[in-house]
Formats: sequence, C-alpha cells, structure tokens
Amino acid sequence: MFDKIFEAQQKAGEAKQRLDNIEVTGTAEGGKITVVANANKAVKSINIDEEFFKGADREEIEELLVVALNKAFEQAENVSQAEMAAMTKDMFGGLGGLGNLFGK
Repeated sequence: MFDKIFEAQQKAGEAKQRLDNIEVTGTAEGGKITVVANANKAVKSINIDEEFFKGADREEIEELLVVALNKAFEQAENVSQAEMAAMTKDMFGGLGGLGNLFGK
C-alpha cells in the first residue's frame, strides 16, 4: 500500500515538472496584450503593444489584462486536467474493475 502512495507522490511530482515546462498564452484586444504562463498558472511574461499602451487609459489596460490572464489560466487548467487524467488512468488502469469506480 505504501508503495502505491509513494508511486502516486512521485507521479504527481513528475506531472508538476511537466506542467512547469508547458507554456500557455492568453491574449486580449486582438493580441495587443499577451500573457504567457506555464500550465501550473505561474505567469512568465506580459507584453502590451507599445502603440496600444500609449493610446489606452489605465482602466482599459487593467480590464484587458484581466481578460488575457483569465484566458491563459483557462488554458493552463485544461492542460493540467488532461495531464492529471492521464496520470490517473496510468495509475488505476491496471487495477481491474476498480478503475470503473472513478467514472471510467
């Protein structure tokens, strides 16, 4: 039993490392604001088009930044869920009928 717990912890650590290396992007206003994050929802960079920045007011930039961040985080969540589903399938797929308990 402890072997399975240790294996699950190892696989979770490996999944976190893979998610750290997957980049997702969120954009707003046709790409004038771009947010790059990893699949663990850590923001890596934010880029605001210089011309747009000069002409936009603070409120507009803040609102669009929130839009871009949410889009990036939504992509990160989708990638993370897919990674966790694959890990769960690998771990529980070999347990015979027990895998069906989790909605397989």
